[in-house]
Amino acid sequence: MTRSPPQPDPQPASLHATQAAPSMHMLCRQAPVIPVLVIEDLTHAVPLAEALVAGGLPVLEVTLRTPVALRAISLMARVPGVTIGAGTVLTPKDAQAAQRAGATFAVSPGTTQYVIDCCEDLSLPLLPGALSATEVIQLIDCGFDVMKFFPAVAAGGVAALKSLAGPFPQVHFCPSGGISQSDAQDYLDLKNVVCIGGSWMAPNVLQREERWGEIRQMAHQARQLKNGHHGTATKNRLR
Repeated sequence: MTRSPPQPDPQPASLHATQAAPSMHMLCRQAPVIPVLVIEDLTHAVPLAEALVAGGLPVLEVTLRTPVALRAISLMARVPGVTIGAGTVLTPKDAQAAQRAGATFAVSPGTTQYVIDCCEDLSLPLLPGALSATEVIQLIDCGFDVMKFFPAVAAGGVAALKSLAGPFPQVHFCPSGGISQSDAQDYLDLKNVVCIGGSWMAPNVLQREERWGEIRQMAHQARQLKNGHHGTATKNRLR
């Protein structure tokens, strides 16, 4: 799927933008799974958010991959109990547009200093992507200790994350990409995994057919996964 450029938010900025920003550690510990969502139909945004929250998953990531993504964030940000963030944030303009739309955090599959600096200026918590030891070291140097690990399965999955735990015991990861309900617990059992990202509880087919009850049930199943053994966060400056 091609990625569309961010579109202007037709509504005023959400109140979320003026509230104190939570840390990424706080956000990642609200539930074992952060749903990673691709919204194709704007009319699905609110019922989808309601179903996921009712199922016990309050932290949602809407990827900036469709023309309606920013408007979906604006609508979903107003659903009671939701903490909404923007995924596929690749540029400072993406981060700025996401915050204007109501996003309270940003997620990037990789990292540039431009995006880091922009999110710092916006006081917008960022979950930056890291795949290699070099990228992890660079992010540690920037003050991060919570990172996205993407694409998790294609990059070696559980074995790769175990190998990173030795040299980087202070770093926690949110692996995402190819994870399903069947192998999610394998990731959450790792001491360096704080939560996971996944889309299996809200597949496109269920969204198209508006089967919100099934999405709620799948979210409830995901909520039952365990990730309560992790230690206390360290620095994680604003992130």
